[in-house]
Parts: sequence; C-alpha cells; structure tokens
Amino acid sequence: MKPSKRLERIPPYAFAQLERKIAAKRAAGADVISLGIGDPDRPTPALIVEAMQEAVTEPETHRYPSNRGRADFRAAVRDFYERRFDVRLDPEREIIPAIGAKEAIFNLNLAFLDTGDYALASDPGYPVYTGGPWLAGGEPVLMALRPERGFTPDLEAIDEGVAARARLMFINYPNNPTGAVVPPGFFERAVEFARANDILVVHDNAYSEISFDGYRAPSFLATPGAKDVGIEVFSLSKGYNMTGWRCAVAVGNAEALEIYWRLKTNVDSGLFEAVQLAAVAALEPDADSEVASMNELYRRRRDLVCEALRKIGVDVHPPRGTIYIWAPVPAGFSSSAAYCEHVLERAAVVLSPGAIYGPAGEGWFRISLTTPDDRLLEAVERLGALAP
Repeated sequence: MKPSKRLERIPPYAFAQLERKIAAKRAAGADVISLGIGDPDRPTPALIVEAMQEAVTEPETHRYPSNRGRADFRAAVRDFYERRFDVRLDPEREIIPAIGAKEAIFNLNLAFLDTGDYALASDPGYPVYTGGPWLAGGEPVLMALRPERGFTPDLEAIDEGVAARARLMFINYPNNPTGAVVPPGFFERAVEFARANDILVVHDNAYSEISFDGYRAPSFLATPGAKDVGIEVFSLSKGYNMTGWRCAVAVGNAEALEIYWRLKTNVDSGLFEAVQLAAVAALEPDADSEVASMNELYRRRRDLVCEALRKIGVDVHPPRGTIYIWAPVPAGFSSSAAYCEHVLERAAVVLSPGAIYGPAGEGWFRISLTTPDDRLLEAVERLGALAP
C-alpha cells in the first residue's frame, strides 16, 4: 500500500514519534519523566466542565452544528477580545470556531495555497507551519528566528522573488518553542510587509493567556491595519487546560474567513455545540482567576527549572510567556537530537530537541513546564547528574 506523494514529502509528526519513544522506554521498565510535550497536567477548571456537563444534556446541542458557530459563542469571543485585547470584532463576519488551532492552521493552507505557492514559516516553529503547506501542495519557506533579533524574523531579508510567490505568513507570539514575546514594532512591520506583498498573515495566538512578570501579551489584531491583512487563531487549549477539547477560534479579516469557512463546509461539520457553550464559560470574566492561578503555577515552575539549570551550567533566560523553557545544548554534543537521546537513555528524561522545530532550532532543547513540581525537580537533578 503506497501513500500519496504529498504525504511522502513530510516526515512523521515529531510529537507522534516522541510519544512512541516514551511508550517504549516505559514498557522496558524505566521511570520516564516527560518534559517534551506541552500538555497541561492540571484538569480543566470546574466552571468550564460544569458548563459542558449542562450543555450535553440539552438536545439542541446533539444535532449538526453550524460552521459559523453559535451566536452566543461568537458574542462571547467578541466580548472577550474587546475586554482582553481592546480589539473590536464583528461576530457575523469576523469570527469562526475551529476544531482546535491545529485544524485551523492546516486548513488555511488548503484554502489559500496552490501548487508552487509559498508559505513563510517561523523557524523554529510549530511543525504544522511547514507540514501544512507541503500537504496542501505549496512549499514552506523558512524565516529564521535568531536570539539576537529577539526571535523574530528579518522581514527585510526575505528575497523579493520569494515574497512575490508567498500567500501566507505564519507567526506566533508568545512563541513556541522559544518562549519569546513580541518586541515593540514587529507586528507593525509584519503588517507593512504583508500589505506590500499581498500576503495573509496568520498569527497563532495559542499562548497569549500565559504570561509572567506583569507582561500581558497583545493580539496581533490590535496593531493598526492588521485586520486588513491578517487573521488570528486563538486557542483555549493551553491557557484554559483544554487541550483535549479541541476548541479554538479564527478571527480577523472577513474576506479571508469567508474563504476559510467555504473550505470548512466541505471538510468538517463544525465544532460540537456543547464545546462551544463550555468555551462561553471559559471566556467570561469569572474564569480570569483560573487563568491567573495557572500563570502563577507556571511562573513558579519556570523559576524552579531555570534556577536548577543554571546550577548545572546551562545559560538559560526565563521566558515572559508560554509553558516552555528554551535552552542551549551543553557543549560536547554534535546536535540537539544527540543530546536529547543521551538524556533519554542515561536519565530517562524526555526533552524536545530544538531541530524538530526547524533548522534554526539546532543547538537548543525545549522543556515543557506541564509536569508537577517534584517531577520537574527530579528531572533537572537527573540532568545535573549527567553533567561532566
């Protein structure tokens, strides 16, 4: 049985491979501590679960949903965006639910790319930024994120010929995997670049609700002119401990969302209405305290891990957002994969090698903070025991 040529163009999904390695190690009897996959370890807040429990008893939620989304869901998103980001959205034309951010990001490739078209993708970045274009028949063109530039791409360095063939540009702040927050002026430059080259900006806003040290992440759409050239995918997965619920929303440019909706009506049947009603509860002000509590938890874990890493000689900078620590590979290893394999075999600790997020991630590794404090400490102590 032979797969399609489009599937042969991309490697297996990195985190699926990582899960297999973890399972094999545990099957062999190892006490594996996984710091690889960013899946919150705390339950979804009770007020969201209770809203879901009530919603699933309502017969009206059992039927096919509309791809446009429930009116009350779209109203909740509108109110949240205005309260949280000072961004005004038209709930009739500028808001569409998504079955998770991954679905939205992938389907945008199908909606906007033809054979030979380019998608500009952050490197390092979420693997769907590159896998999605390949599967859609287009080509990803990597934009390197370097620490000296605050992990933002150099838009001025993009070749004119590449820009002319580009249809999409994927950016993401607070950033996975680096933990970087957007520096002043970058969103403005992205708007100018997109307008000059007729490119749709897709801002993956998965981590805006996870921030520390007084920082509050902005929406890309709060940038003047952003709604003219872009959309934003806001996910409830990480900020609200809802990874398994598959609940997100695409907001912004009405014309782009109409095209996205046209594709979705031919691909899926919409987001389960009970999940939409749970999201309404999540986006209400009553849930703000739950978000604040999770941020305090992650801040404590961030500080714990960074202090422990420094003690074993790793030069690490505490991020102001996301649930990740991005750290340089210690000297003496040929690659990030070699270091992470060494740690897995010798210490039974799973780290994410930076290179799985793109070539510019080589020389780095990622630690996820979605593990209880005692296990995080034990994992870092195991790393320390490997240090020369």
